[in-house]
Amino acid sequence: MTTTTVVHLLRHGEVYNPERVLYGRLPGYHLSDRGQQMAEMAADWFEGHDIAALFSSPLDRTQETAVPLQKAFDLPVTLDDRLIESDNKFEGMALSARSARDPRVLRRLYNPFKPSWGEPYQEIVSRMVEVIKAVRRAAWGREAVCVSHQLPIWTARRAAESKRLWHRPDQRECNLASVTSLTFTDQKLVSVSYAEPAAALYGAGPSLPGA
Repeated sequence: MTTTTVVHLLRHGEVYNPERVLYGRLPGYHLSDRGQQMAEMAADWFEGHDIAALFSSPLDRTQETAVPLQKAFDLPVTLDDRLIESDNKFEGMALSARSARDPRVLRRLYNPFKPSWGEPYQEIVSRMVEVIKAVRRAAWGREAVCVSHQLPIWTARRAAESKRLWHRPDQRECNLASVTSLTFTDQKLVSVSYAEPAAALYGAGPSLPGA
């Protein structure tokens, strides 16, 4: 007899960020009105799923994205630092195409494979693997949702699919309020799938930096 468990990695919704700052782990960045709608659409997408556990990064935007799910499934939200946004040396800066000529930026771009401007990809994978294993145990035989951020989710997915970790940021398949689902048979990963519950709201406004 085998047991199937699914761990869903849900990216938070759009953040209110009129100054277009790369907000990273900074406090005080909350979902925009459209971001709240995205969170509701994500919760609707999970209707009918057997969700047994709900985890979240401790940052404001992820906790706010978890609220509709918390209400829909009447579950407590477990905050886990391992789901937090990746560390980034450009945090707090308003980046643009011209930033590549900024000495403060240039001196951080010497190694895109690590990367030199932030948390090493391998460290992101290590903490995400740890939390996914813990969540899988908590929801054994059922499903769980972890609300996290673009880079941690995308890095975990690339590791799960045995792909190289370094990549072009503009080619990540991890849109706002998207769901990356890891399906396990017992402890073996058997499939990775991706869905965009809030796709109808994409393109409704400017893409905001940050993850």
